[in-house]
Amino acid sequence: MSLFSDAVSRFPGGVAVTFEGVSLSYGEFDARVDALARFLVGSGVTVGSLVAVAMRRSVEMLVALYAVQRAGAGYVPVDPDHPVERIGHIVETADPVLVLIRGADGVRVDTDVPVVDVDSDAVLSAPLTDVELPWVSSSDVAYVIFTSGSTGRPKGVAVSHGAIVNRLLWMQSEYGLSSGDVVVQKTPVTFDVSVWELFWPLLFGARLVVASPDVHRDPVALAALIRGEGVTTAHFVPSMLAVFTAESTAGECSSLRRVFASGEALSVDHARRFGEVLPSAELHNLYGPTEAAVDVTYWPVAGDEMHTVPIGRPVWNTQLHVLDARLRPVPVGVVGELYLAGAQLAQGYVSRPDLTADRFVANPYASGARMYRTGDLVKRRADGALEYLGRSDFQVKLRGQRIELGEIEAALLVHDDISQAAVTVHTDARGEQSLVGYVVGDVDTSTLASHLGHRVPSYMIPTHFVVLDGFPVNASGKLDRKALPEPEIGSSTTEYIAP
Repeated sequence: MSLFSDAVSRFPGGVAVTFEGVSLSYGEFDARVDALARFLVGSGVTVGSLVAVAMRRSVEMLVALYAVQRAGAGYVPVDPDHPVERIGHIVETADPVLVLIRGADGVRVDTDVPVVDVDSDAVLSAPLTDVELPWVSSSDVAYVIFTSGSTGRPKGVAVSHGAIVNRLLWMQSEYGLSSGDVVVQKTPVTFDVSVWELFWPLLFGARLVVASPDVHRDPVALAALIRGEGVTTAHFVPSMLAVFTAESTAGECSSLRRVFASGEALSVDHARRFGEVLPSAELHNLYGPTEAAVDVTYWPVAGDEMHTVPIGRPVWNTQLHVLDARLRPVPVGVVGELYLAGAQLAQGYVSRPDLTADRFVANPYASGARMYRTGDLVKRRADGALEYLGRSDFQVKLRGQRIELGEIEAALLVHDDISQAAVTVHTDARGEQSLVGYVVGDVDTSTLASHLGHRVPSYMIPTHFVVLDGFPVNASGKLDRKALPEPEIGSSTTEYIAP
């Protein structure tokens, strides 16, 4: 929080935060953060504690997140709209000392942990104490974000101050926000992209515009917010970027100077469309898992990528290892699994030492160090940049052949008329399996087998193809594979137009 305090000293009267037309200066915002932080310390929050924050997007939510940090604790974001059972699991697993809510949100949290309403008289009328605020070390936990788990139970990723500060300082060095910049915060705080949206701008004097709840799902409302507030910097999941740039109002967002894409593979078609709609804005492709402080690679999209948009090269103090199943480096151009090492690795999974040991493995290339096994398949280009090919857990075995679904998807995206592609395995009533290719675009499905025949072996060509108007997405804006429609099996190629 020392970087934020420095920004407050330099820009006390500058606008720090804007939400639904109301703004706070750096000085005003800092005073609210300080008051709540002292209340938290007086309530037993100490260095090393965790505090859950279960609020919808608001100034109060932002104050709470900063106050938890200033009190020396790590924050655990909780979506108040998630099922009660999921919220209960997160709180039970994280074991926070407090849960912060806003009464206006109507949040229900079934827990024995003390629940504090930040809008209550007990908080708002609490005397400002002179309790000493603690200093934290780089190894202390900054936040714990819960991600989906293969068992169906979310797992909490604990990230240290040292890891996320490395990420934020790298971003400032690379992209250089100033007091004239305006950053929109629209990613749900339960997803890791929100971390840099929340903290990067206010560490360096920029203005943070907090979007109203659900605006991130409405491209028209989002475009209006960007235009009205003069937003210069924004993030999009590629699926949402495609929806946003398809709206006529997107081209009116002339204040945008830089846009970041991450969370999914960025297709060439999406990148080209962005360049056509917002020719004066830069597009940057970022990649990284929650387990490595948001992003570990970056690539400036030049607009002349022919087949794929690379995920690029490593950020500061980060090593990228492309390895085979025996943890040996693979040659340039050969597909391998990506392992990460360096300053941004998470401490591990809260209360899950077994899973931590499985995913964070000993680094054979640095004594005493760890690597994170991403499960992502990549290949290194001759220029050193990495290309993302898909998930290793999207690898299937069909009729004795091992198939990487991501490789088929990448081959489909080479087609000029396809903007999105996904491939799944369909099992019919008799238990027979076949590949199904889903595409978005104005394309004749009868030509797709021939298109793929020039790029992949015959056993990797889907038996059925489905054309959609758009792909279903989940709460984070990523492709929801489980929501893809069942193919209408009747011939070797099938076309379905989504309503």
